[in-house]
Amino acid sequence: MRRQTVAEQLENPETPEEAEEQEPIKQRKNGLYPGVSDELAASMASGWADTELTDPQPIAQAEHTAARRAALSARFPGERLVIPAGNLKTRSNDTEYDFRASTEYAYLTGNQTEDGVLVLEPVKDGHKATIYLLPRSNRENGEFWLDGQGELWVGRRHSLTEAGQIYGIPASDVRELPAALAESTGDTRVVRGHDAGIEKALADKVTAERDEELRVFLSEARLVKDAFEIAQLEQACASTARGFEDVVKVLDKAEATSERYIEGTFFLRARVEGNDVGYGSICAAGPHATTLHWVRNNGEVRSGDLLLLDAGVETNELYTADVTRTLPINGRFNELQRKIYDAVYEAQEAGIAAVKPGASYRDFHDAAQAVLAAKLVEWGLVEGPVEKVLELGLQRRWTLHGTGHMLGMDVHDCAAARRESYVDGTLEPGMCLTVEPGLYFQADDVTVPEEYRGIGVRIEDDILVTEDGNRNLSDQLPRRSDEVEAWMAQLKG
Repeated sequence: MRRQTVAEQLENPETPEEAEEQEPIKQRKNGLYPGVSDELAASMASGWADTELTDPQPIAQAEHTAARRAALSARFPGERLVIPAGNLKTRSNDTEYDFRASTEYAYLTGNQTEDGVLVLEPVKDGHKATIYLLPRSNRENGEFWLDGQGELWVGRRHSLTEAGQIYGIPASDVRELPAALAESTGDTRVVRGHDAGIEKALADKVTAERDEELRVFLSEARLVKDAFEIAQLEQACASTARGFEDVVKVLDKAEATSERYIEGTFFLRARVEGNDVGYGSICAAGPHATTLHWVRNNGEVRSGDLLLLDAGVETNELYTADVTRTLPINGRFNELQRKIYDAVYEAQEAGIAAVKPGASYRDFHDAAQAVLAAKLVEWGLVEGPVEKVLELGLQRRWTLHGTGHMLGMDVHDCAAARRESYVDGTLEPGMCLTVEPGLYFQADDVTVPEEYRGIGVRIEDDILVTEDGNRNLSDQLPRRSDEVEAWMAQLKG
């Protein structure tokens, strides 16, 4: 539970009596707080062991974050660059959501601390980087135990010295930064949308257009992953595969409860082996599988229906997998389910085959859509020829979405990249993207035979572009319908 800061306690007393009681406290200069005797304050200020780390080790990605900062420095010479982590956000009343640092900040620092700010200050030969953080809580004035974000409430922070060694960036007190930025001169850019206080301090020094150029650069910088990032995505996919196995093993319990049993089961794996899920898990059973982003997860799980599970583990360094499997809840596809599933599998195979260096980004989407359009014509659900169906986009009534997206620290990574660098661009080794075709027959779609209605199928894998083609990072999970059935039977065994 969030506790009020000392300033909030003094500024916003809950009752008139508290306000009267606190008035003399406002006059004190010794740092004592409401309801605290001088004797208790003195006791709490002393008797604590020195916990400074003697040999803090650099984070594993320190070499990579330094290279990323160097690339950023080269792109914007002579300009001050400000990249905030963001602040805690209120969930309700005095509780906050779990904090997740901004992608740009974490990408450049490896740090995930709320209120942190990276500043690249221009110097003669490039930039001097400083990471601004909250220091250790002050024990002498009671901050560490009476402030709502004091270390006694929320846990130990690294000292600024420790942080400098761990992240490979000199660290300073973030509380001094807004005033320094407000008084600064020279060209400045800030990544917007994360820290209103920092933006306010820079309000008369930045422009939306210039700031957007900074955001776009950082988004495009992540299009090609370095070795550390690829290893993180491999780890995320491996954990995700184990999470899917966990779900299959408890489908009988999900049938007795709801889709939330599936959600909770996968979440346990994500929290044990990583930081969190990378996005809200889609645990869509039966007709819910036709809703693209079904995250309510409160529906029934019934034998004979399909389960569309779209979920990904996010690693402790914030790289996420994004995998979908559509599974027969009782372990066996019926004839129609198999026909639709196999069509989506064939489309995914075509899409994956189109992922290679030098290919246009759109090629894998076009390849998958061509297969699905042909199947819809073959089944008599739309009138051919296939070429005309594709030209008019008629297949999209049932395919609905694009066939994939870039993947990395964000599940839809690099979203601010320019069209010419992303969707109209060319694939390069080191890019990682999803290939995820689907067919969705809505329960109220009277244009298809009744037996189709309420069936949704998607198959999604995370594909790394390599020098000579591609590699499926999530291939630990079976995709072919017969292999899916055999895998489920073994796990339920």
